[in-house]
Amino acid sequence: MLSFLPAPLLGMTSLIFLSVNTIFWSVLLYVAVLLKLISPMRRIRHFFSQAATLCAKLWVDCNNLLFSKFYDMNWDIKGLEKLDKKKSYLLVSNHRSWTDIFVLQKVFNRHIPFPKFFLKQELIWVPFLGLAWWGLDYPFMKRYSKEKLEKKPQLRGKDMKTTRKHCEKFKNSPVSIINFLEGTRFNFEKKARQKSPFSHLLRPKAGGAALVLSSMGDYLTNILDITIVYPGNKPPHKFWDLLKGKIPNITVRVETLDVPENVVGKDYSEDKSFRENFQKWVNELWQKKDEQIEKIMAKYARAKKT
Repeated sequence: MLSFLPAPLLGMTSLIFLSVNTIFWSVLLYVAVLLKLISPMRRIRHFFSQAATLCAKLWVDCNNLLFSKFYDMNWDIKGLEKLDKKKSYLLVSNHRSWTDIFVLQKVFNRHIPFPKFFLKQELIWVPFLGLAWWGLDYPFMKRYSKEKLEKKPQLRGKDMKTTRKHCEKFKNSPVSIINFLEGTRFNFEKKARQKSPFSHLLRPKAGGAALVLSSMGDYLTNILDITIVYPGNKPPHKFWDLLKGKIPNITVRVETLDVPENVVGKDYSEDKSFRENFQKWVNELWQKKDEQIEKIMAKYARAKKT
């Protein structure tokens, strides 16, 4: 443990370790991605996709080693018992800070397929990152604006068909998709601006999850409802605070849910009935999550007093 170090020194040491680790595995990942790019056969391209994903998993393993060796952290994790690396999941989570990404990697690494994000198709052209996302088989979505659909109504539904075509690879290749329903990191200023009815959450945006389920709901085994709490730390939970060892307590709850029925092929933006029903389902999910966070915070407060 290096938690005895002064907080700024611990933070800088951790940042250097993370940077070196990221650069090392990124180089190997790009080698695999470039070999995939020039490979003529689908079987060979799949092999290099797996190699790139292995690099990403080993990067996470090394990050987890950092947290286990550098910090004296209390992890309270429940709900991983029935997870399967050979199944596909949609992960929906509250979003407290950039720290959440490392928490999710720590919690789910080697328990489920390597978690990925649903990306807009235009992002494939982002220098360096677009190629890496493609090499890691991130799912890309194709969306048309309302203005374009009004001008060319014949395009309605085509974006969904294109997105589903991109997702066909996951029929035989398990995948996990992360979606932060709040769309941004929580803080009390944002909560006040939104007039959020929840005590610990922003208003959920259902469109992203609806698109994933509509595009590939029949490929998914379950939805994982994830609740992340940093009891003892008030928002915002800065990543720099984590590196300095100032976030010693992390609680994660995972609940496995069934995929809602009749979602495949639905258009969230055009189908009013589907939109209202799905938003209602998400709001109910968020209400339960808010109550769960309140209980976790209260339990921690009682334990601290004793």
